[in-house]
Formats: sequence, C-alpha cells, structure tokens
Amino acid sequence: TEDAVYSEPPTKQLYRGRQALFEFFGGEDGRPGQMSMTWHHLAFNQETQVGFGEFSFTYGSTAHGIAIVRLKGEKISNWREYWYKSDLLWKDFVQENRF
Repeated sequence: TEDAVYSEPPTKQLYRGRQALFEFFGGEDGRPGQMSMTWHHLAFNQETQVGFGEFSFTYGSTAHGIAIVRLKGEKISNWREYWYKSDLLWKDFVQENRF
C-alpha cells in the first residue's frame, strides 16, 4: 500500500511508505547482489487479513526468521519481521530431526 510499514522491532529498522521501501530495496539502481527468500511454514487468517511465515533469506549471508504480514485490499500494509543470522541450513537451524 502507499502507506505500508516495514519494521524490525524494537528499533533495528523502520520504513514508512512505498517510496521509503523502494529506496531501502535499492531504488532505481536496485541492489548490487541477488536476494533470495524461501518460505518454510505459512499461516493466514482470512478474517483479520493477518498472516505469518518462517523464512530463510540470503543476501550475501543467510538469516532465518519469521515475518508477520497484514494485508489491506490485497496489498501488504504492514510487514514486521524478526530474524537471526546463521550459516546453518534451515533443517539444522530449527533442528527438524529433533521431534
């Protein structure tokens, strides 16, 4: 949305509005390297238009985390994420074989 908010609480990152997000993601020139995001588990509440998912994100290094997303009119209006930098593969990071 035009007034979208991207945050990483409590004070790591905060961007408000489409233009601020566009600049954060590289603007007209784009980012110098390739970004990659893999989603692992997703859930979405259609009534509240809020969902979340676990992800792995690679951009030079790898981070694993979770994002909580709110939609407004089929567009993202709020994206809040928490992540941890790690070189482990997802299955090792979450210790999938432990359960």
